[in-house]
Amino acid sequence: MVERDAAGAAGPTGLASRALALAPGVGLLLAIGYAGKRTEGFFRAYGKAHHVALPNVEYVLWAIIIGLVVGNLGTRSRFFAVFSPGIDTYDFFLKVGIVLLGARFLIGDVMKLGGLSLVLVVLEFAVASSLMIVLGRAFKLGPKLTALLAVGSSICGVSAIIATQGAIDADDEDASYAIGAILALGAIGLFSFPAIGHALHMKDHAFGLWAGLAIDNTAEVTAAGNMYSEEAGKWAVLAKTARNATIGFVVLGVAAHFAARAGKRLEGSRAGFLWSKFPKFVLGFVVISALASARAFSPGQVASLANLSRWAFLLTFAGVGLKTNFAELRRQGLRPLIVGAIGEVAIAALTLAMVVVTDKVFPL
Repeated sequence: MVERDAAGAAGPTGLASRALALAPGVGLLLAIGYAGKRTEGFFRAYGKAHHVALPNVEYVLWAIIIGLVVGNLGTRSRFFAVFSPGIDTYDFFLKVGIVLLGARFLIGDVMKLGGLSLVLVVLEFAVASSLMIVLGRAFKLGPKLTALLAVGSSICGVSAIIATQGAIDADDEDASYAIGAILALGAIGLFSFPAIGHALHMKDHAFGLWAGLAIDNTAEVTAAGNMYSEEAGKWAVLAKTARNATIGFVVLGVAAHFAARAGKRLEGSRAGFLWSKFPKFVLGFVVISALASARAFSPGQVASLANLSRWAFLLTFAGVGLKTNFAELRRQGLRPLIVGAIGEVAIAALTLAMVVVTDKVFPL
């Protein structure tokens, strides 16, 4: 079936138009992700063939680096705008990857991390939010900008900032400052965390837990974990998923606080509010994990789902590189970035200590 424009000429359906708009960007994500995988294979084969000890750079990092180069060069051209709609789907592929990753987790694994992660998530939230509030006041940031930075650093980065902005009627400028700071620091954490983890000889499970607690955006958490190892990436995603699941409660609390300050009352159902903010992909992860635990999938099907998850993440990593615009980050204000940098370094150090102590008491 086709639609007709005002002139009566046949045109593509809305769905087809949407697909056509997304195709260039999705194709670019796929090309960069595949190039990252091929580049890793090339250097590995070259080193083996010529007996040269080359550093083992994972495809994750290659996809991000290629994406950074293409994205930051491409933004100089107006033509690059045609890729933007498809590039923005990287967040969708991230959620698909997490859902499919559930096939590699048995419910026993989820429950094993669940108790530990719940305690650590509560501690991380208390430390991160309190620290950001203190720093925001010290640097004389506005209360809503401070709240956005606190929620972004303690829960799930940009997603939490966007959800909170609408709930407390924060200005677009405040949201832009907070998002810019979180993105800049996420890019730094993406590369620094694996280096620190290797320097400390952290186990895969421990590093994944640390990355899942300390890095803000889910995409950067997934990338940093997989840069360390595939096993670390698995645990990083699970720890971050536990943090993401609290977003509805946190946003509700922040909204209630600002409403009370303004002498207002929150309207509508609290349960409806929580459901609207809850990340639905978390439920998909749990359902797939439950099916895998019930042996609903054959070993071959589990392997296929895991492979699809890796490909979804590959497109995500390409998107992380493409969406990191250094020129845009430089245009953000310095004070939010300074507050964020001090806070993130402190949060990283404190969560690292928490994970190290937890590993000694309850070996991971």
